[in-house]
Amino acid sequence: MKLIMRSEFDALRLNPDHSYDADRNGDKQIVRIYCDDKLIAKKVTQKKHVRYFGVADYKQYLSATE
Repeated sequence: MKLIMRSEFDALRLNPDHSYDADRNGDKQIVRIYCDDKLIAKKVTQKKHVRYFGVADYKQYLSATE
């Protein structure tokens, strides 16, 4: 997985063809986005730090949203 921009993550999350879930464990929260049960992106929030990650070919899923 590699870092992606927040706007790209939001576009993936808001796509009706994708599903997502969220987990929280103490100070750490993870939001995962799936397409056909394949993990394509995740958001990791730990305290005040937020990072967005996408699989190597996440742009293929991003272009499907536009």
